[in-house]
Amino acid sequence: MIDSRQGFTPGTKMRDLIRHNNHLLPVISRFDIAFGFGDSTVRDVCRDNNVDTDTFLNVCNFLSGHTYEVADISLPSLMGYLRHAHSSFLEVTLPKIRLHLLEAVNHAATDRVALLFIKFFDDYVAEVRRHMEHENEVSFKYVDALLAGEPVTASPMPEFSVNHPALAAKLNELKDIFIYHYKQRDNDRLSAALFDIMVCERDLTNHFEVENELFVPAVHALEETRRAAAASAPAGAAAESDATALSPREKDIVRLVAQGKGNKEIADRLRISTHTVATHRRNISSKLDIHSGAGLTIYAIINGLVDLPDSPNQ
Repeated sequence: MIDSRQGFTPGTKMRDLIRHNNHLLPVISRFDIAFGFGDSTVRDVCRDNNVDTDTFLNVCNFLSGHTYEVADISLPSLMGYLRHAHSSFLEVTLPKIRLHLLEAVNHAATDRVALLFIKFFDDYVAEVRRHMEHENEVSFKYVDALLAGEPVTASPMPEFSVNHPALAAKLNELKDIFIYHYKQRDNDRLSAALFDIMVCERDLTNHFEVENELFVPAVHALEETRRAAAASAPAGAAAESDATALSPREKDIVRLVAQGKGNKEIADRLRISTHTVATHRRNISSKLDIHSGAGLTIYAIINGLVDLPDSPNQ
């Protein structure tokens, strides 16, 4: 029996966790936990699968209406879960629904209307894909940079959750249009497809709520920690640590800038794109507050990244 106040604990058996809330099955999969865990506890299963126990429990407790604690969440672990969820929706759940819808509406007499329904769904999937890819490429990479020790810059988090309500509502709208306006008999296949849509709608809503209530507050806490650390640093400490704050790739780029190389030459030398070089240079400028090639050259000489004779002015 699960205590409704205490919720799931490290000693809870995974079997009991699923029995208490079978909607947690996708959570287990998205944490890359293998099935076949028998009577093992949450603690043992998480240990065996290299999953942060506190993060797993907080997600499960949150989705089950139990007490949860954002402060105990590991952001790398939670982002791994969220990235996996994105792949699950885009590569498994939504394509499966589309296939079932095609099978269902092909049995209708109103083929032109059926095609409009499929287009509605395809447009919706494209919108979800853009949203999730933006989170992967912008929001999650921003947090990766914070976790790597980079300073807080322009945060994408204020707009992170803006589209969540609309995305969940639009899938519900498609379901309601079918139910209330699409006249068709022989509805076994359509009923199955609509049931898939309803399950997906709940799953998406749960996913967005985890992002809104667990991920976003955890990121805000990390941002505040970074800001507080920067504000309390002794005078001159930032300048002394600049060289060590740069990543090895950023140091390579500073060396090449100091040698007079342009972005195209740097990209060719390091075998990366010019866009990547430009991104690194923006990050370097943000870290060092140095925005000119001449300034970076002086910085590189002072910090021993290049020898004085390597300077193009010698």
